[in-house]
Amino acid sequence: MIKNDSKSMHKPQSFSENELISRCKSGEIKFQEKLYKHFYGYAMGVGMRYLQNKDDVLEVVNDSFIKVFKAISFYDENQPFKAWLRRIIVNTSIDHRRRNLKHMNQEDIDEAIYIGKAPEAVENINAKDILKLLNYLPEIQKTVFNLYEIDGYSHDEIGNMLSIPVSSSRVYLSRAKEKLRKHWNHQEGSYAR
Repeated sequence: MIKNDSKSMHKPQSFSENELISRCKSGEIKFQEKLYKHFYGYAMGVGMRYLQNKDDVLEVVNDSFIKVFKAISFYDENQPFKAWLRRIIVNTSIDHRRRNLKHMNQEDIDEAIYIGKAPEAVENINAKDILKLLNYLPEIQKTVFNLYEIDGYSHDEIGNMLSIPVSSSRVYLSRAKEKLRKHWNHQEGSYAR
């Protein structure tokens, strides 16, 4: 006698990341949706590091996935997909910021002095604390900090991406670290009370 197990009959089929990517490469629309849903949380997390407005992040994530699906046939499966996707999201975020640059409040730092040593306090806090503290930074400093410290871009690359001098990238990073240190020290002081 065969048992009719309704739970097993309606269990959604799961696919590996490689299979999702392969099916997207073959142009299967329903697998594009599955890939989008699979990486949505990750993509939003990357976008939130660059943009504060959730609607802007959603726009960037959607634009990024459109780029992914247009270029997925060129994706090299020997490379990690998440790294490829992250680069697309970061670049799309930077492009979004560049389009909206006129709305950003930027400091004039052409004459600023580069501070060569990073504050030690910032180096000793964990990633979760840093991500919370990033919200205290001006947009340009937050972007440079993310690009350099989290995503590993060089100051030359950051300068090209943001259309700023390399020295400005260094100054923004230094100022970001200093502000993070001050906010961290302030928070640590309030916990001690």
